[in-house]
Order: sequence, then structure tokens, then C-alpha cells
Amino acid sequence: MKKIFIIISAFLVLVAPSCTKNLNDPQKQATVVPPGSLLTNAEKEFADAMTTPNVNSNIFRLLAQQWAQTTYPDESQYDLNTRNIPQNFWNAIYRDVLKDLNESTKLVNEDQLLDPVVKANQLAMNEILTVHAYSVLVNTYGDIPYTQALTFENLQPQYDDAATVMDDLLARLTAAISSINVDEEGFGDADLFYGGDMAQWVKYGNSLKLKLGMLLADVDEGKARAAVESAVAGGVFTSSADDLTFQYLGAPPNHNPVWEELVQSGRNDFVAANTFLDALVDIDDPRLGVYFTEVPDVGGYKGGIYGTNNNYNSYSQPSEASTEPDFPSPLLTYYDVEFLLAEAVERGFAVGGSAEEHYNNALTNAMASWGVPVEDISSYLANPQVNYATASGDWREKIGMQKWFALYDRGWEAWTEWRRFDVPDLVAPPTTVEPIPWRYTYPVAEQNLNTANWESAKGKLPGGLDKTNIKLFWDVN
Repeated sequence: MKKIFIIISAFLVLVAPSCTKNLNDPQKQATVVPPGSLLTNAEKEFADAMTTPNVNSNIFRLLAQQWAQTTYPDESQYDLNTRNIPQNFWNAIYRDVLKDLNESTKLVNEDQLLDPVVKANQLAMNEILTVHAYSVLVNTYGDIPYTQALTFENLQPQYDDAATVMDDLLARLTAAISSINVDEEGFGDADLFYGGDMAQWVKYGNSLKLKLGMLLADVDEGKARAAVESAVAGGVFTSSADDLTFQYLGAPPNHNPVWEELVQSGRNDFVAANTFLDALVDIDDPRLGVYFTEVPDVGGYKGGIYGTNNNYNSYSQPSEASTEPDFPSPLLTYYDVEFLLAEAVERGFAVGGSAEEHYNNALTNAMASWGVPVEDISSYLANPQVNYATASGDWREKIGMQKWFALYDRGWEAWTEWRRFDVPDLVAPPTTVEPIPWRYTYPVAEQNLNTANWESAKGKLPGGLDKTNIKLFWDVN
């Protein structure tokens, strides 16, 4: 359930001292909530959590060195604790996404009048998004509360092993996909992703399975191969029409949080990072103009020095298009799928096509999604620094570099793919609190309120330290 704020005047407190019930009391909770509205809210909250540039929770654009900061460079220097960033992101996913999905599933299961086939579809939709949200958590923190999470009965859940959680997520995803009947309804218009189109949910589920399977490729090739080949056989995204995208509206409260943080608030906190922008300039990337603004005094593009203070007006800024209130937020795309398929071919997985074909499809679609003209895309693909046959490095370097470019403004994805490929070779700024993070640390609230289980999870980390420079189980390169 979403947070309910109850304001009680001092007068009422004085005249009614017997009103001392805990707000967690089930009597204080709404008794009738449409399960579809809980899915709706979970979808929006998930999109918001992954999209917002608010430095109190989501600093992934900074970790991927796509943006630099102006007045306050603390987060670019990897200070995660002053603003309690790990706790805020943790809460956004657990409380605002997973809790709503869990409650929706409970209500669907309790509905004795609901058609069994429709019920199965609704449960599958909740399950697929639940898997997606949990995958973000486990691939951000490592071991997490999972089997004992989301219940009032247990406010101190144990932490589950990250690799075990990933195995279970894949199993849950497989079961959810297989339970869908594409000829029947789901949640209908309450589904803001696909409008209740169950065939699209099958593609979403399989594309997510492909993504999660590929995360395991370096640590368990057998599991990765099985998941990837099964996903492709089941049907993944085949065009941008399949994209999992949250379409924001042009007015509050359902607007893109980037607009809220950068435009509505009137803040000038971010400019293009020199790390990212210089790399785009080096290959004459046609996305420069759709990603960033030109600097009038420079007559071109200039990135701020990553990890330091930067004068806002002296550097390129996020483009006007990307800061519109109705700018859509892509959460899983066709170009993601094509990049993954290119990698799968290179690893010898049976997914069809050639690595070069999938690579070209990925680049073409990624650039088209930003409105780059066809002729500019063709010229880019022919660039010897980009062309799959002539670009420098092995397949990891080629795919990893182009994913970094394509995942602009999708900070968590860019940070995750950088961790997987170790491309490009990002360097921490001279002044840092921590090395470049490979994970978020656990929330302070877990240390204080779930101490024994936090201590147990921390004890499994190298040196028994809850640090950011610890690689997750799948990051073995």
C-alpha cells in the first residue's frame, strides 16, 4: 500500500489520549483495494525509481559517468552515505513496488469469483514485474531479504544468497510466462505498460529472461545458455513496438521525474560528463545533439570534469527533448535484446543470426529511438571505429562500448553493463570517498533495525566489510 499520511491536531491528542493504536494495525489499512490499481502504482513507481535523477536515491547516471555535477560533486566522488542513498533506493523498490505487487497478488488469489484464466494472467503479470524489481535489487546490493521479505509478521527478514535468488527468479519467470493465456484478459487498462496485451507480457517475460540469463554467462555458462536459448525460443522483442516503456504525461503528477528535478525545480545540478561526451565526440556520434546541448561560447560540445565542481553554463547540458515532462522512460527495449543476442552468438549460444547482424540492429534501433536520421545511422555504422568488422578490440570491447553509448539516460542499465563488460575503462576522480562502486552498500536502517541479519550478510562479504568496491557473484572478470 502507498503511504497514508494522517494529521492529528494537538487538540485531538489532548482530548483523546486513548487513541494509541499502532499505524501498522491492520484496522488502519484500506479494506478494499482493486488489485489492478496496485499494479498501476507499482509500474509507475518502478519507472520513477529507475528514471529519477534525484541524488537521494538514483545516482546511476553519475556512476556510469554520463553526467557530471556542478555545485555538489559528492555523489560523483562516491559518497553514498551522507544522503543515505542505498536506503532510499532500497525503500523505493521494496516499499513502493514489491509491496504493492505482493498485495495485488494476495487480492487476486482471494477473489473467488474471478475467472481462473484471467486470474492466472493477472498473477503472471504481477510475477513478471516482481521478478524484474527483485533482479534490480539483487544486482545492486548482492544478498538481499527475499524469501522472508514483505510481511508484517517478520520485520527482521534473513538475507538470501544472491546467486540462489537469481536462480529462483529465473524459475519464477519461466513459470509465469508459461501460465499466460494470450487470448484472455489480464488487468486491462490498469496495465500502463501494455494495456493488458498478454502477448506483449510473454515477450516482456522472455526478454527479461534473456537479460537475466546473460548476466550469468561468465559465472555459469550452462545456466546462462539454458535461460537464453529458452527465452529466444519462447519469443523475445522483435521491434521497438515491443519495448517496455513507461509513457509519462505532460503535466503533474504523472510527469517524468527528470523534468521535475531539472526543470520544474529550476535546479542546474548536472552537465554532460567529459568522460562520456569526449568519447562521443571522438567517433563523431550523431547522438550528440539529441543527448546534449551545445555550449554557445564554445560553438560545440564540452563536458564538465567528472568528479569536480563545474559551472553550469560553461558545459553541455541534458537536451531539452530529454527533459520534457512527457519524455518516455525505456525500461527494457528491443535494442537491449539485440545487443544481448549479439553477445549470445559470440558465446556460441543457439539464438540464430550473426553477431554483426544483431549488433547493427541494436545500434540502428537505439539511435532511431532518439530520432537520429536514417542516413546518419548508416554513416555511423560504416565508421571504421564503429563497424563490427573493423572496430578495435574483441567482441566485449565492441559491444560494451556501444552499449555504454546506447544506454545514455538509463543510468542503472549503463552501470550494470559497465560492471559486466568492464568497458570503457572508467577512472575514479582524484578525490573520492570510495573507489568506483560495484554495488550499493546496505541501508543504515538494516544495520540498526535488522542487525543480526545484516551482520550475517556483511560477514559473507570479503573481509566482512559492507563496501562498494566488492563485485557481485556474476562479476568475475
